[in-house]
Amino acid sequence: MRTMALMISLAFTSVIYSQVDIIPLPAEMNVGNGYFAFKQPVGIIYNAAVPGNHGVKFFKDYLKEFYDITEFKEGTEHSYGFPAEIFIDYSENYFPTKGTYELLIDKKGITIRGDTLGLFYGFQTLIQMLPPHVSNNLIQLPYVTIKDYPRFEYRGLHLDVGRHFMPLDFIKKYIDYIAYHKMNFFHWHLTEDQGWRIEIKKYPRLTQVGAWRNGTIIGRYPGRGNDNKKHGGFYTQEQIKEIVKYAADRYITIVPEIEMPGHGSAAIAAYPSLSCFPREPTKNYFPKNCIWSGDSTGKQVQQTWGVFDDVFCAGKEETFKLLQDVIDEVATLFPGKYIHVGGDECPKTNWKRCPNCQKKIKDNNLKDEHELQSYFIRRMEKYINGKGKTLIGWDEILEGGLAPNAIVMSWQGEAGGIEAAKQKHKVIMTPLDNVYLNLSQAENEDSLVFGGYLPLEKVYSYEPVPKALDDEKASYVLGAQGNVWTEYMNNTGIVEYMLFPRLSALSEVLWSPKEKRSWSDFEKKLQVQFKRYNLWKANYSKAYYDLKATVIPTENFDGVLWKLETKYPSAEIRTITHFAGRPYELKFDEGVNYTAPLLAKSTQLVAAISRINGKAISNPISQNILFNKATGKKITLTSQPSSTYKGDGAFTLVNGIQNEKGLTKSKQFLGFSGADCGAVIDLGKKETISNVVVHCLREPGSWIWQPQSVEVFVSDNGSDFTSVGLTDDFIVKVKGLETGTMKVAFNSTNTRYVKIVVKNWGKIPAGNPGESSKAWLFVDEIEINPPTP
Repeated sequence: MRTMALMISLAFTSVIYSQVDIIPLPAEMNVGNGYFAFKQPVGIIYNAAVPGNHGVKFFKDYLKEFYDITEFKEGTEHSYGFPAEIFIDYSENYFPTKGTYELLIDKKGITIRGDTLGLFYGFQTLIQMLPPHVSNNLIQLPYVTIKDYPRFEYRGLHLDVGRHFMPLDFIKKYIDYIAYHKMNFFHWHLTEDQGWRIEIKKYPRLTQVGAWRNGTIIGRYPGRGNDNKKHGGFYTQEQIKEIVKYAADRYITIVPEIEMPGHGSAAIAAYPSLSCFPREPTKNYFPKNCIWSGDSTGKQVQQTWGVFDDVFCAGKEETFKLLQDVIDEVATLFPGKYIHVGGDECPKTNWKRCPNCQKKIKDNNLKDEHELQSYFIRRMEKYINGKGKTLIGWDEILEGGLAPNAIVMSWQGEAGGIEAAKQKHKVIMTPLDNVYLNLSQAENEDSLVFGGYLPLEKVYSYEPVPKALDDEKASYVLGAQGNVWTEYMNNTGIVEYMLFPRLSALSEVLWSPKEKRSWSDFEKKLQVQFKRYNLWKANYSKAYYDLKATVIPTENFDGVLWKLETKYPSAEIRTITHFAGRPYELKFDEGVNYTAPLLAKSTQLVAAISRINGKAISNPISQNILFNKATGKKITLTSQPSSTYKGDGAFTLVNGIQNEKGLTKSKQFLGFSGADCGAVIDLGKKETISNVVVHCLREPGSWIWQPQSVEVFVSDNGSDFTSVGLTDDFIVKVKGLETGTMKVAFNSTNTRYVKIVVKNWGKIPAGNPGESSKAWLFVDEIEINPPTP
C-alpha cells in the first residue's frame, strides 16, 4: 500500500493554484508536471475497512451520473489482483483536526489519506479536478499533492421552504450542492407565516391547515393583486428521516428551524388559541387592489410577505405546551445538536394589549415586552437543552437579555455577532449585506427578486471574523452561512439561479485560509466552474459577465459620467444615446465604440452591450438619466445612512437615476434607521428655483415609512440658511409598491445652496408592523426645479 508520508520526495514545481481549478481552494497545494489518466473499470484499493465508506460511494455515484462510468473493482491491499487507480489510506488518527485529508496524484495513481470525514472531503476535491467534459470515458488528472483542512467549524447554507415549498428531490439535490462545496450544515427553515412544512403527529392541523395558503401576492411586495392559487405542501416524518440520512451520508448536519415567537401565522391559523386574540381575524396587509383569497373572517395562513403582529401568545401556558410538544418530535427526528427557534421580527403590538401577556410580565417581574421575549426564549432554551440540544436564534434574541447557552446567528450586520461574542456566546455570522443569496446578482436584474444588490465579488470579499473582535473573542465565531429566502422563488430553477455562482464564492470564504484567498485566482477558476454547473444541469446566473455601469460626478460638477467596465479586456463595448422626446430602438450596430465614460448634461437614455467578434457576451444594459438643477451637483450629507443601505454615497441622491423598476432596498436608495436624512446641495452658482421634490419609498410591512416631513432651506453662502417650505404630503408614484414623492413648493427664489431635511418618524407608530422599532427611511433622488414657464 502506498503511503503519503514522503510525498515531498517527488519532483514538483513551485506552488501554482491557477492550473488546477479547485473550489474551495485547498490549504496547501503543489502542482506537478504530468498527468495520470484512467477509464473504466476503476480499481479502488483500501488499506483497511472504512466505516460507512460514504466518500467512495459518493464518488462512484458521481462518475455514474455525470461520466457514464459504471464499472468498478474494489479490494484490500492484501487481496486485490487487478490494476488499481485509487488507493484509500484510512485511519481516524492520522491528523489532529477532523476532516483533514491528503491527496496525491502521480504516475502510480491517486491516493487519498485521512479519517472518514477527510476521505469524503478528499473525494470532493477529486470531483473538482475532474474535467467537465471527457471523451471515450478517459479522464486525465494533473499530478498534484494536497494537504487540506477547513478554516471554520460551521460552514452553512440555508433554505426557506416556508414561503415556497420545495419538492423532496430538490432538497436532496440542494444537499448535494452543499456537499460539493465542502460545507457541512443545512439550515432548513421549516415554518413561516406562509406555511408550516413539517408533520407533527400530535398536532395534525399544523399541516392539514397550516401547510396551505389560498393565494399569493402577484409581483413585488406589497403586490398588485392575488393569484388566488392554493399553494403548499409539507414533509412527512418518514420523508424527514430520509432527508436526514441522505445528509448524514454526506457528513452534513441539518439544523431545523421552528420559528417562535414571531412568524407563527400558519400555526395560529391551525390552532387560533395560540394567538393573544383568537377571535380576531388575521389582519389583511394587502394594498387596496389586493384581496384575500378564500375565507377572510378567521385566522389565515398569510398570502403576502412581511412582518405580522399576530404572534404566539407569550402569556398562555398552552403556547409553551404546544411548542414543547413540537420540540419533542423535532428533537427525535433530527439527531444534530442544534435547533433553531428564529426569534426574529417579533412585533410587541399584541403583547402590549394582551391581558395574559401583561400578567406574565407582572408575575415574572419583567420590565417590558422585550424582556418578555427574552423570557420566552430562555424558557424554550431550557427545554431544548433538556433534550440534549443547543438553541440557535437570530440576533433579535439579544433583546431583553441573552439566553444562557444560546448561539446567535447575526443577520442584521455584524453588531449582533460582536455583542454576543463579547458576552462569550458562540456566533454564526450571516449578515444580510454579504451572504443573503436572495438579493439580486445583477444591477440590471429583470427578474422579480427581493431587492438589494449582492454581486459575486462582494460575497467573495466577505470576512466572517469582525475586525472589532480580538483573538480571544474571535474564537467564538463558529463560521458563517449563506441564506436563501424564497419570497420570490416559486420554482427550483430560480433557487439555483440565485445560488450559483455565489455559493462557490462563499464556500472558499468558509473553507480556505484567509491569507491564501485571491479574487483574481478565483475569477480564473470560474470558467471551469460554469462548465461544471452545465454538467450538473444546474441553472446559474451569468451576471458575472454583465457590463458594470456607474454614474459618477464630473470634475466640475457640471453633468454626470456613465462609466462602463467589462470582465473581458478584449471585448468591444458599443454604446448608443437617445435624447428625451425622440423615438428609439437599441440598434448597437449604429452606435459607437466605448473609449471613455459618456458625458451627460441633459435628460437622455444611454445603453451598451459588450461583444467579441460581433457576438454579444453580455445582456444589453440601459439607463435613463433624468436631469434637473440638482443633477450632478456637489452634495454633502449632514447625517449618514446605514452601512447596510449606503448606495453610492451622497451622490446617489443627485446622480439622475430614479428607481424606475420598483426595486426596494436597491443601491438607488439611501436607507436611514431611525434617523433623518439631511443634505446640502451646491448648485455651483445662483439659480432661480421654485420647488424641491424628494423621491422616497413607503413599505410598512418591511418597517419602511415615508418621511414624516420634508423641509427646504436656502442660503447664498452655505452657512446661513432660511426655511422656504415644508410638506408632509406623500404622493404615491407607483401603486402597490408605494414609491412616491414629497414636493415642497415655494415662491421663486434665487439661491446657490439648498438644504433638505427629510425627517424620519423615529419609532414606528402604534398599530403597525414593527411597532416601537426604529423606522426605516429610504430616499432616492432629490430634484431641484425652476419655476414652470
